[in-house]
Amino acid sequence: MGKVVMYSSVSVDGFVADENDQPGPLFDWLSSGDVPLDESGALKVSQTSYDYVRPYWDQIGVTIVGRHVFDLTDGWDGNPPGGIDHVVVVTHRPEPEGWDPHAPFHFVNGVEAAMATAQELAGDRIVEVAAGDVGGQVLAAGLIDEVRMDVVPVVFGSGKRYFGSVQAQHLLEDPDVVIHGNRVLHLRYWVRR
Repeated sequence: MGKVVMYSSVSVDGFVADENDQPGPLFDWLSSGDVPLDESGALKVSQTSYDYVRPYWDQIGVTIVGRHVFDLTDGWDGNPPGGIDHVVVVTHRPEPEGWDPHAPFHFVNGVEAAMATAQELAGDRIVEVAAGDVGGQVLAAGLIDEVRMDVVPVVFGSGKRYFGSVQAQHLLEDPDVVIHGNRVLHLRYWVRR
């Protein structure tokens, strides 16, 4: 089984979106450089960010998201973002009416079922869990191995929290990666067991 990583860009004060579900400048670092991050050329980062992010992205087999993110993105039109093979959507509702049954999206009820499905699909590749409410639920269930944050120099003041509504304390190890890119600080923490 591959490791399970909670990941997102985040404001300095811990938010992945503002009160209106908008990321604001959280993704500006993805266009602040001159090195293409993918084949489309739409994302361009600093060489430092590329050297950190690209190898990580290449290891992701499955991403777990909540239904809220799925709905906000219109399910990425049935194409998993960033070249990921599969998306597992945690939801209590059925897939949208008219959804392409051949799209590599899997709709499951609850984070434990999502993790079981994701690990089966990912094999020895990384299972990425989107930060926010679902990410917080997976962390609370003790299923996260590593926390990655792309910290952007902005303060939102309020909004959607990186760890969702986690109520209990969870200890992380000291960061073993601290990389300064253009308009972003890449951090990686292992979850203490």
